[in-house]
Order: sequence, then C-alpha cells, then structure tokens
Amino acid sequence: MELQVILLVFVIQLLLSLISSIGAQAVNDLAWWMFTKLPNKQAAQSKETVELRNEVIRLQREMIGVSAQDNFAKWARLRREHDKAKEKYEKQARDQQSFRATFDSIVSKLRWLGTQGVNFVLNTWYAKQPMFWLPQGWVPYQAEWILSLPRAPLGSISVNVWAIACGSVIGMISEGIIALWTLSHGSVKTGPNKGEKLKMEKPIAMKKEL
Repeated sequence: MELQVILLVFVIQLLLSLISSIGAQAVNDLAWWMFTKLPNKQAAQSKETVELRNEVIRLQREMIGVSAQDNFAKWARLRREHDKAKEKYEKQARDQQSFRATFDSIVSKLRWLGTQGVNFVLNTWYAKQPMFWLPQGWVPYQAEWILSLPRAPLGSISVNVWAIACGSVIGMISEGIIALWTLSHGSVKTGPNKGEKLKMEKPIAMKKEL
C-alpha cells in the first residue's frame, strides 16, 4: 500500500507541475479540442459555427466586389444573405461561448479535484502513516522531527514531506530541461546578435603553473 501511495503522490505532483508549466487555460483548451472531436451536439454546432463564419466572410467579400449603383439587385440580394447569415452566426457564436464558459468551469473544477483535491485527501488520510523509514541515527533528532511532520512516526518521512520533496525535484528537473532546450534551440532576443542561436562558451583550459 505504501508503494502505491508513494507513486500516487509523485504522479499528483508531476501533474501539478505540468499544469503550472503549460497553464490552466492551455489544459482547458486541450480538453475542449478533445471534446469537439467526439460525436456530440456541441461538436457539430462548433463545426457549423465555423462554416457560418466563413460564409459571412465570403458574402462580405462578394458585396465589396459588387457596386451598389451599377448592380443594385445583386448587391441587395447579397446584403440580405449576408445579414441573415451574420445574425445566425452571432447567435450561434454567443451560445457557443456560453457553453464554452460552462465547459471551462467544469474542467477547472475536475482538474482541481483530480490534483489539489486528491493531494489534500492523501495528505489527510495518510498523515500518520510513514512513507519511508530513516536509518536509525542517520540524521539528528531535530531533522527527524521535521521530516515526520505533521503526524507521522518519529524517524520516518511523512506524506507531506514526500509530496514537497517530489514537487521540488520535479521543479528542478523541469527547469534543467527548459534551460537545456533554450541553450540548444533558443536565440538572442536583444542586441546586435538578435536572432542568432545561443552558443555556450567553451571552458578555458587552466594553464599549469610552473
């Protein structure tokens, strides 16, 4: 059971780090994109909304290309079609935005329950259960007391401390990966070398003293 809890705490901290890195809105956008790929009413309406927008743009371009003075009948017909399509598009777009706001709210709540909520339950439920036992005499008494906070047996590592350790290590690894990627693929943002790829200076060899 301890191993399952240990892995679950690690996974929760990993998810929290990912959400923090890419942003909550990006998670909502991804969930919405996946939702619109499913066979449902909202997905069909979303596709229809895009088609209506394209139709409005097409009719507007045709109207611009037709002179109201030289060909009033055609211009008036295009105007009626444009206004009708625009009205339908705006109504459908408002409905879509309203549903999207509700969808984002639900996803945000589920995301919180799946991460922070589960994290809170784990920290509360397993507060008195040790995740790891420290070798006897390995660290001073004060350190043992801190590592067992808030209610784990003295000489053990509590679930809270384990969660903090996982989050810290994941954060450091993430920053290291980002730094390496930036050095490999990044470019200079300002100055005379703007746009050039970042280069690492080769270490200068130390000369041997005579």
